[in-house]
Amino acid sequence: MAAHSIKILVILTLEKLRILLPDTMYLKLQFRLRMGYYPDFNNPKTFSEKLQWLKLHNQNPLYTKLVDKYDVKYYVAKKIGSQYIIETIGVWNDVESIQWDILPNSFVLKTTHGGGSSGVIVCPNKFLFNRERAKIFLKKSLKQDIYKTFREWPYKNVRKRIIAERFMKQVDGSPLIDYKFFCFNGIPRFLYVRRNTFGNKSSLVNFIYPDWTAAPFWRDGDIPSSTLPEKPQRFDKMLNIASKLSEDLVFARIDLYEINGDIYFSEITFFPASGLLPFNSIEWDRKLGDMLSLPQPFSSYKYDR
Repeated sequence: MAAHSIKILVILTLEKLRILLPDTMYLKLQFRLRMGYYPDFNNPKTFSEKLQWLKLHNQNPLYTKLVDKYDVKYYVAKKIGSQYIIETIGVWNDVESIQWDILPNSFVLKTTHGGGSSGVIVCPNKFLFNRERAKIFLKKSLKQDIYKTFREWPYKNVRKRIIAERFMKQVDGSPLIDYKFFCFNGIPRFLYVRRNTFGNKSSLVNFIYPDWTAAPFWRDGDIPSSTLPEKPQRFDKMLNIASKLSEDLVFARIDLYEINGDIYFSEITFFPASGLLPFNSIEWDRKLGDMLSLPQPFSSYKYDR
């Protein structure tokens, strides 16, 4: 069996044993398997280590609302204005409660507790939509648990629901672009741009500094583009919004769209790739870690979780 296959098997075995292990031990083992070294929770240095530390110790009840794809809209609307919110068509507690008849010809369905593109269904044409297949997918997605799998505390008490949103598109037919701002202690330090909406692994990506120059780092699985994408028309406003939404947060990734010249909120993420996707070098992981100031002093926290 190839080394990669053995690694995947061990990771899957660890995840099956997750309920038997305390958080700290589980995260240390998971980190070692995925990142190649054991994290130091007493003196975290790399960005990836610090994200694990925040999973264990930054358990702000507000975060549960902010990772809920329905509840977060009210928070964001109050913070920056309702004009940045994508219209909600409906929200339901289970698949059988979905009111299919009220859905327009095009729409997006997603679970309120999913991360990234998981649990997302895009329907550009209702007449070609396979409802039964969608129901099977959503039922499976509702069983996913980011807290149990990755110990991301904000997801521990999120209500598992299904939300329908307005289908957003560019008038010229081009794909939507997600602008993901990495904000350290309320300051957007860089952003991640993927030139497609729903996570195609083969798409070209860029890490970009706020002055719209290329950042010299990337993560495993990314295909760095040799050219920068076009700068959004309202980029300065997007930077301002990212700063505003992250101003009271230790670390947050603020995801925004620019669609037909208007800015829309996408989501708030506290643990990009759960802090378990290696960068192109550990030196860069350490440099990014230097950007993030954790609550002090470390000695006031206990590590017996």
